[in-house]
Amino acid sequence: MSFFTKKKILITHDGTFHTDDLFATATLSLLNKGNIKIIRTRNPEIIKKGDYVYDVGGIYNPQENKFDHHQKGGAGERKNSIPYASFGLVWKTYGEQLCGSKEVAEIIDQKIAQPIDAIDNGVDIIKSLFDGIIPYGADQVFLDYIPTWKESIKDIDKIFKMQVLKVAELLKREIKIIKDDLEGKNILIEAYEKSKDKRIIIIIDKNLPRYLYQYTLSKFAEPLYLILPSGHSNVWKIEAIRKSSETMESRKSFPENWRGIFDIEELRKVSEISDIIFCHKGGFLAETVSKEGAISLAQKALLA
Repeated sequence: MSFFTKKKILITHDGTFHTDDLFATATLSLLNKGNIKIIRTRNPEIIKKGDYVYDVGGIYNPQENKFDHHQKGGAGERKNSIPYASFGLVWKTYGEQLCGSKEVAEIIDQKIAQPIDAIDNGVDIIKSLFDGIIPYGADQVFLDYIPTWKESIKDIDKIFKMQVLKVAELLKREIKIIKDDLEGKNILIEAYEKSKDKRIIIIIDKNLPRYLYQYTLSKFAEPLYLILPSGHSNVWKIEAIRKSSETMESRKSFPENWRGIFDIEELRKVSEISDIIFCHKGGFLAETVSKEGAISLAQKALLA
């Protein structure tokens, strides 16, 4: 085997595993295109042989690819005070290279690495509003494969490696989603900037996801409605923009007397919109047959 095809040695701790070491391993696997060998150990002599050492070893030195955070004083923290764990340290060094974009890497850090790092360092970032109820996080999907106290742990290294493959696929998917979302965000911003009446934003040929346009347009003060084609039929959607990305409450809902009417002829009579076909009972979504009808609907709703 030549130098160029030699597998990189990834060393992390043995025993049970956590989201931190899973995601760090998956990141390094993607970075090295899967050409890796994973060793889980705490043996100091074996640790010395690693190309990457993380979550074990007591050293943080990115120049030497050592990414532990358990040593006295830790391995630093972000501006928001969330301390780094090994996944965050690995991502800080290699995330931009892996994503091909600093912006994408920073979003992954905020969305995935920071929550994982916080949990691994024992830092609370959420508070339950209901006694005994906590979110079922994506990390649990991988951690559920850790043997229970009634099961043998003899295959835990094999289980760890299987979960790394799944996490690597998840990370690739997240990178793809974020890249597409950034492109969609730019489309929305451009539509906002070009709109003469910034209360009504129109997207001509893109069926963008709700979470993206609600988050993006709610950052601006003026938008009340977004018009765009439906992705599952030949109709046009008109959606009320929320007051903020933290609430479901619309800035201006559709009129109460339009909502929840299933008889289309009655709905058209009540709304005085000739090609309206639907108005959600919650008042945040309506549909028309044509783009022109959608614009008329939004303009009429503005005056209601």
